[in-house]
Amino acid sequence: MRIAIIAHDGKKPEMVAFLLKNKERLNNVELFATGTTGGHVANAGLNVTKFLSGPIGGDAQIAAMAATHDLDMVIFFRDPLDKHPHEPDVQMLMRICDVHNIPIATNPATAELLLKGTDKLG
Repeated sequence: MRIAIIAHDGKKPEMVAFLLKNKERLNNVELFATGTTGGHVANAGLNVTKFLSGPIGGDAQIAAMAATHDLDMVIFFRDPLDKHPHEPDVQMLMRICDVHNIPIATNPATAELLLKGTDKLG
């Protein structure tokens, strides 16, 4: 299982807490992340492959993985109450996930449901 993780700045602590809470479920999962999110996750002791920061191409790198079916899921904790200068990149990533039928969770409740669904696969 390959999961991409992304979090807007205000959601990075929430992402780390979510991943730590689900650490056992993630034992056999390859994590990929945009640069800054990946740094936070790595600092928490989890193994993660880091790409560029989202605004400078990381969102596009993850979208390319989704387009080539090199991802099984995307967890992207978005901050809907803040402005993001790279919003077109975010929309592109979400569109690519929709086009290629890659599940994408944009909040912890949905991410939890997706991870619970993977319990049945293993």
